[in-house]
Amino acid sequence: MLTDVHSPYLTLLKNRINLKQIPFSERGSRLMVFRSENSLLVKLAERWFKLDQKLSSYRQRPPLIDRWQFTDRDDRPLPFELITYPHRLDCKTSIGTFTLTFVDVETLLLVLPSGPCGVTFTAAMDQAQTDRRGGILRLTGDIRRNVAYTTNARILRNEIESSNGGLTQRIHLKVDAAAGSVFMLNLTPRLGFNRYLPVLEDVMDAAERRWHNWFAAAPEVKNEYRAQYYYAWWIMRAGLISTRFYTTREAMTPSMIHYVGIWQWDAYFHALAYRHIEPHLAHDQLRILLDHQRADGMIPDAVHDEGTVTRLNFPVEADVTKPPLIAWAAWKLYETDHDREFLDEVYEPIVRWNNWWFEKNDLDGNGLCEYQHPFSSGLDDSPLWDDGVPVESPDLNTYLCLQQEALSKIARVLGLETDAEQWAHRADEQARRMIDLRWDAEAGLFAAVQRGLRINVRTPFSLFPLITGRMPPDIAARLVSHLTDERQFWTRYPIPTVARDDPKYDPSQMWRGPAWVNVNYLLIEGLQRSGYPELARELRQRTLDLIQGQDDIYEYYHPETGEHPPKAASTFGWSAAIFIDLAIQASEDNK
Repeated sequence: MLTDVHSPYLTLLKNRINLKQIPFSERGSRLMVFRSENSLLVKLAERWFKLDQKLSSYRQRPPLIDRWQFTDRDDRPLPFELITYPHRLDCKTSIGTFTLTFVDVETLLLVLPSGPCGVTFTAAMDQAQTDRRGGILRLTGDIRRNVAYTTNARILRNEIESSNGGLTQRIHLKVDAAAGSVFMLNLTPRLGFNRYLPVLEDVMDAAERRWHNWFAAAPEVKNEYRAQYYYAWWIMRAGLISTRFYTTREAMTPSMIHYVGIWQWDAYFHALAYRHIEPHLAHDQLRILLDHQRADGMIPDAVHDEGTVTRLNFPVEADVTKPPLIAWAAWKLYETDHDREFLDEVYEPIVRWNNWWFEKNDLDGNGLCEYQHPFSSGLDDSPLWDDGVPVESPDLNTYLCLQQEALSKIARVLGLETDAEQWAHRADEQARRMIDLRWDAEAGLFAAVQRGLRINVRTPFSLFPLITGRMPPDIAARLVSHLTDERQFWTRYPIPTVARDDPKYDPSQMWRGPAWVNVNYLLIEGLQRSGYPELARELRQRTLDLIQGQDDIYEYYHPETGEHPPKAASTFGWSAAIFIDLAIQASEDNK
């Protein structure tokens, strides 16, 4: 008999994991359990470009385990009512409840109801054999997969039916289950299987304890944020994938379904959340990128199991990276954990990274850097790139100002006073150059230019120098007037990534109009630094309201309705991380 769920955090999240766009998973696991009508299916959070030579094909790849059904004594599939918790799934049928949980990152345990019952599923495997406790299936070839199923119930039927030329196997297992009978499914790329059936009560208790302890470690927040706050923490734990090949550290994927890998600037925002509960995990979100830093100082755009992304040939051929925010992120971690050793570890790699920008990307030698690939900005389809690259953009040079300011603070902690003075001077110079060369007094904005010509589109990135906190009061006031203009950026759910009254505004198309909460987060910080604390609090509250407006947490949002556009990824990491950090800020303000 299974015990009830006792953790208040787990009961708070009852039925939040809907098995549609939100899978059942576990920290470090590549397994994702979904529901399709009255069956379950298991997909893998893996990229494996070499499988079909297409970058994003893993999003459409079929399940490894499909049509996983529960059956009665007559082998008839059983409809079930689903109740979900972070640590377990309860599938209630007419003959009893089938309960699913994780034993480890590669192993699922299904608790069987007493009496005659069965399990049937399809596996994309080309070798299969039964044995007295279940069976073993293998996928041979370039991509190896192995599956073992094991039960301690008395087996009444155990058959494997091959189809699709021997490439698909349908397993039919029927048992006479007693109290404590289980069915265990181990999915692994390794040669060795887990077929050791653990003590059921220990497994269930451990699963609940793992999740409870994770939530309990998080700072408390105001009641109005709790439901979405702990769901955001669920995303931040479930989205962690195990180390494998180039994935050298335990790290967070932007979305297990939509973005399998470690993207550079996503990792910085993920680290902001982890700093509140596991400093080492926060550090590793930065370390994994520095593990793959190139000899010339460039940090990869992304790290996948198979390798790194450092150069692409579409839409142009060029090196590709992401915005230089690592020093900014490292300093935020230090402000929380005061770990001087971590700063000492990352200081020189970040210096090489900063040097790379100015050595390779200041094409006209004016001290302001350019993006040479659109994806290096993170703003993949922004109209800023409609006329091509390179583009000298205010956001990039704002990041470089922040980076050099953070390097100054880091150097001072490390006792490198000469370095600290040099970086502080360089940060001041970066801000001054933006004002001298790219401030458009008539428009009241900072200009983005492509080969010396102003780009005729209004985006919030022309307001980004505000984030430096170094703008003269008159310039800051002009920027804030644009930000708070309801015709441009001050929508019901700010901030649109193209001004509402700009001809290129499209509120459903990625970076051409939707609100991205990382943009908001940076501008909230900029308003605070620039002497607008009340406006910063209002933007923070609108951002919290936006993310709380739906059950799931998405990649981007419609800035007028707050809905998620059709292509916005679900269970999205940095949106969850930012919600966590802003909810903590808002709660601390009211203490």
